[in-house]
Amino acid sequence: MHALAFELAATDLGVVSESIPNWLAATIVVLVAWYGSRLVTEASRPQVLERMQRRSVAEVLLRAVRAAVLVLATFAVLGIYGVELSDLVLSATILSAVIGVTLAPVASDIVGGFFILANRPYEVGDMIELVDREESGYVVDVTLRYTKIRTLENTFLVVPNSTIRSRDVVNLSADDERTRVSIPFLVTYEGDLEQARALLEDAAAGIDGVVEGGPGIAMGGTKYPAQPRAFIESFADHGVRLQLNFWVERPYLPRMMRSKIHEEVWDRLEDADVEIAYPHTHLVFDETSGTARVAVDRSRGDARPETVPQDGGGEDDGGTTVAG
Repeated sequence: MHALAFELAATDLGVVSESIPNWLAATIVVLVAWYGSRLVTEASRPQVLERMQRRSVAEVLLRAVRAAVLVLATFAVLGIYGVELSDLVLSATILSAVIGVTLAPVASDIVGGFFILANRPYEVGDMIELVDREESGYVVDVTLRYTKIRTLENTFLVVPNSTIRSRDVVNLSADDERTRVSIPFLVTYEGDLEQARALLEDAAAGIDGVVEGGPGIAMGGTKYPAQPRAFIESFADHGVRLQLNFWVERPYLPRMMRSKIHEEVWDRLEDADVEIAYPHTHLVFDETSGTARVAVDRSRGDARPETVPQDGGGEDDGGTTVAG
């Protein structure tokens, strides 16, 4: 009884499937695969992210699962239209050879993507700097083909993975977002050097966003002081060269902090025995300078200097003669 009912149900299903046009069946398969894979990946994304602990790898895995579902749907559509598997394999082989020749750059990007996912130079959410472009930004997406960066100018930068492998990339926030910044200053020899160093340190410590103090910041086996410190770099031609080192809380703050510290130092200079040095030129004339005789040609209105020996061997030692 049950066997007969099953056979009747299967016969009815076959009749119904034969009555559906191929294009409609193919459309249903594609839509179910497209939206079904999307719903499944979105529902499973939190669990996958929690298990993988790396957002870039989790996103690539979810995309791969969805792509696999779409490939299976493509096979199902081809089966609806009566395409043999052997013909499909042959066509896929020929197509793969053509794609391998014409899309070699894409394959190179994909290989670079695997290297990035394996070596983990950066992760989604990290702030990185492309040294050759002198441009910084946050990584918002890492795929097998490209890395997408939102720059500090609020623009998107899409970098192929095949080129980013050969670039110098600085990860500014991998382990610790605090970044050390240095500002050079040149003060005069006549000023109070210790007061100058204290002025720079106090000016930096009072800026919001600058690490004021606390335990030393460990980098490798070395611990750097967290509070701002001003060091004597060298005794230069026009003054004493100082360098102010300080740490900022976020890697996107250095330019803003430099500006604020310069403003604060400028305001404090008025009441301090400190002066910013700048080049001065002194012309010194003594007994070794020699003399020069100048003749003026009134018809042309120009002066023609004539150099005399350093020992002053002329009629007018130590002076200047103007012949009219």
